[in-house]
Amino acid sequence: MDRSSLPPWTRVCNVSDIPRLGSRVLKHADGDIALFRTADDEVFALLDRCPHKGGALSQGIVHGKAVTCPLHAWNIELDSGAARAPDEGCARRFPVKVDGDAVFVCLA
Repeated sequence: MDRSSLPPWTRVCNVSDIPRLGSRVLKHADGDIALFRTADDEVFALLDRCPHKGGALSQGIVHGKAVTCPLHAWNIELDSGAARAPDEGCARRFPVKVDGDAVFVCLA
């Protein structure tokens, strides 16, 4: 297998570093990335900007597999970054993988 075709994974934290039903912010040159942890310990990563008015999604409330933006209560799906209807828009999503307690994000 050609390893050059594999995504570049970066270890960013441990699952236990992200509050359950909460988030942690990863500072990145292209914009902050919000790491979210669900009640079932699933981890997701989105650009920390709501597609509506740019609110910090990391300050929102995590419920199920969604986060509610603190500015105007838009609900954003954590697995796709898509806004729930009737709202429209999408936050950039970053692939995540978890190995044991280690969280890796593809920042490319």
